[in-house]
Amino acid sequence: MTHDTQQPAGQPLLGLRSAIVLLLGVLTGTGAGVLTYLAQRSLPAAALAAGASFGAGVMFFHAIIG
Repeated sequence: MTHDTQQPAGQPLLGLRSAIVLLLGVLTGTGAGVLTYLAQRSLPAAALAAGASFGAGVMFFHAIIG
């Protein structure tokens, strides 16, 4: 049995709401990572701050958008 994994023509990979929530999460994570790096000059701390704020940002924007 084969499964057709092709996306139908004209269908977007992500919905508009999902794309906006993820974009805002990336922007939040990037901002927090840059600010943390500028404050502490520590790349691991900046990466942890960026990851945590990305997750929190996605949860926050998922809750308020829609």
